[in-house]
Amino acid sequence: MGSESKKNSDGNRGTRNPFGVMDVPTPNDEEVSAFAAGVKLEGTASDENAAAWGTESDSDRNDTIEGSWSSRWNGGADPTIPGDSKDKWKSGRGEVKAAGERVYLLFDWHGGVRKGLIDARREGAKGLVGKYINLTDPRITRPWVGLIVSNRRIDGKWPGGRLDFRR
Repeated sequence: MGSESKKNSDGNRGTRNPFGVMDVPTPNDEEVSAFAAGVKLEGTASDENAAAWGTESDSDRNDTIEGSWSSRWNGGADPTIPGDSKDKWKSGRGEVKAAGERVYLLFDWHGGVRKGLIDARREGAKGLVGKYINLTDPRITRPWVGLIVSNRRIDGKWPGGRLDFRR
């Protein structure tokens, strides 16, 4: 692909994602497809992401999913956070950008020390299917499935638990 050799505005090697960070490797692989086949997100009022919890506001962009979000995930323990466990939520900020059929979700946690990127393809009007990479430890990649419930709520699952976004 020709765009891979381009440099972005920071002088870094070009990337597929609009954030200019490391790309998610093989975001459409068999592991992603197998995981997505078994996930059902319904966006109901009883979902654990239904209650408002986010602190980020992007009131100028409520007509689209693009913009600033709050993020949180659970289901795994981050060894860099003292006393962390699988059941505890790791929360932070997020940003969403769309590029054609792809949606990119950049997020952080642990006070911005840790960062991740999701590269997902659209599945219909509301579905997202892709993969996550831990940008702080790129050896960690996991499938992820999301449901755009509204421009203020994206429900998400990874094999260990949840990875959600709210405004």
